[in-house]
Amino acid sequence: MTTRAKIWLSSLIIYSAFVFWYTDFSGPLSDAEVDQFVATLKQRNSDPKTTVYIENFLRNDRGRQFLMLNNLDMADNPPDVEGANPGESADQLMNRYMEHMYPELLKRASHPVVFGQAAYSALDMVGIENTTEMQEWTDGALFRYRSRRTFMEIVANPNIKGRHEFKLAALDKTIAYPIETSIYLGDMRLLLGLILLSLTALLDNIRFARRAKSQP
Repeated sequence: MTTRAKIWLSSLIIYSAFVFWYTDFSGPLSDAEVDQFVATLKQRNSDPKTTVYIENFLRNDRGRQFLMLNNLDMADNPPDVEGANPGESADQLMNRYMEHMYPELLKRASHPVVFGQAAYSALDMVGIENTTEMQEWTDGALFRYRSRRTFMEIVANPNIKGRHEFKLAALDKTIAYPIETSIYLGDMRLLLGLILLSLTALLDNIRFARRAKSQP
């Protein structure tokens, strides 16, 4: 095998391995999988309305990745929570929650895409009655999930229940809803593909230039 072939094949193997890990090829959730996840939620005494709502979300699965859009209003004076130090701020409590969430997300090819503080109050609201309450937000976040299956594997993790209390205490209010993208230029498969293509082409050109220079 030539050096050039090895260079391009190595990049192809790296990219293929990433895509295999980053993409859920198992297809939509089966009825049996949904039933199991719903049973887990019921065992935790989750709110019945919330459980039904999540069940509908799972039964309409198309097997695709999705992004969770989060509007966050961090609490000014969060209550004390068991497992945290008295008087911890909302940011400290949220960090405790995310210390658990980040490993669970990353090992399932899920991760934050955008996170930042609100630059101003909501500039456009239509069809909302309580505009005063819904106008003020402190932070926003966007998280990528490999699939609804992956999302439920994280939600159903028994270790998350206690940690979730930190998140609830850190927030005055929040709205989170999933979106399936039609345009997503930040997809890591696209970005990695472009990076690998550029680096591989660069290495190939360097190899070619050195070869041409060495020839009489």
